[in-house]
Amino acid sequence: MTAAAATERIRALRGLRPHQDDVLIALTGLACGLLLWVFDLASNPLWQHGPRWLALVPLGVMAGAALLRRSGQPYALLLGIAAEVADQALGSLLATLVLFTDLLYAAVLYGTQRLARVVLRTSAAVTVLATAGLLLAFQRAEMLLIGAACAGVLLVPTTSGEMIRNHRDKAEAERLRAEQTAYLAELDRKQAVGAERARMARELHDVVANHLSAIAIHSSAALSFPASGDSGEATREALGVIRENSVQGLSEMRRLIGLLRSADGTEEPAATPSLDGLDALLTRAGAMAGDGRTFTLADHRPPGERLPTPVELAAYRVVQEAVTNALKHAAPGNVTVELDRDGARAGTLGIRVSSPLDGAAADGSAPADDGAPRAPGAGAGLVGMRERVELLEGELTAGPVTGADGVRVWQVYAVLPAPHETGAVPAGNGAPHRPGPSTEPSRGRQSRDS
Repeated sequence: MTAAAATERIRALRGLRPHQDDVLIALTGLACGLLLWVFDLASNPLWQHGPRWLALVPLGVMAGAALLRRSGQPYALLLGIAAEVADQALGSLLATLVLFTDLLYAAVLYGTQRLARVVLRTSAAVTVLATAGLLLAFQRAEMLLIGAACAGVLLVPTTSGEMIRNHRDKAEAERLRAEQTAYLAELDRKQAVGAERARMARELHDVVANHLSAIAIHSSAALSFPASGDSGEATREALGVIRENSVQGLSEMRRLIGLLRSADGTEEPAATPSLDGLDALLTRAGAMAGDGRTFTLADHRPPGERLPTPVELAAYRVVQEAVTNALKHAAPGNVTVELDRDGARAGTLGIRVSSPLDGAAADGSAPADDGAPRAPGAGAGLVGMRERVELLEGELTAGPVTGADGVRVWQVYAVLPAPHETGAVPAGNGAPHRPGPSTEPSRGRQSRDS
């Protein structure tokens, strides 16, 4: 015998263990039957010969069947039917009959649906046939009383079990429906809370964070002008305080927006990316490409220059989105990322990402649509980049252009306002001030496929 078969047999034996209520019913019926037998309170047996103690045999069998009334159906009922037939032949005890009616009740209540239907229909048929047979045989009205007694023994317990079973089934169905309703209500509540969190995050970003970003950018621009006299120094000091507080406010706003957008509020927002991480970004992109595509960074900015945090974040996201799209759509070749300070006009940062066109026409137009299904979210990348750039009042263009070598390439070109930070802002100890971390201008609008 395998271990699985042994386990199944042990479970089956445990399932046959009598319930404590069944044990109480069996012992009570057995005790009452013995008391009736002691006082000779039994009907005349159909079999007139034999000792009186034979009436105790059906009683003991019926009490044993009562032990399995809940877990041993339909075998307990078949055993009880045999014991009741023997009881009527050997001298019926009322306790044996009562235990039999309880077995009928338990078979309908605890048995399978099929067993319950069979027992109920058989009880009704036996009652009707027995009553009709007695009336035809004896043609006496008293036979109706025997039919009523037969109905009391067979129909009353079975119909009672059927009604209680239906009541329990309905109660269980209502309980399951209530649990399902509560679960759906909890889902609705969580969705409502999540939607409200997202709405609050959007409101905080759109109403507060954008204004703080504008304050930080404009104060940085004002600090770039030379100071003249004591009033100029005071003005620069006031602008430095404004800029410092706006940058700190952006950092706190970013943390709050991250907590609001987090489902459980336990995850801290990740560090804000900057242009210093472009080398690592292009290294990862080159490792992911693996098909002849290379990624090159040409940074023409002054060494060590630090741009305002919103500008660095927007520039990083534009490059990240453009590189991601080059991984998906560009032909094998070199993908170039160029950063040019004051290239378009003074006080701006130019970002140019050029990638080989994949299947472009001779005139450099975009590839024709082949009818293949596009991935969900396709076309949203350019929208996301444009929103980021326009949030800082910059410009963005994307499309096929002719490169310096006459080859048509796909180019994403963005111009972001980035005022120079020429002067150091006096701090409490005279050390120059550097901007701290800031919020993402549009963290929820990131896209991966344009």
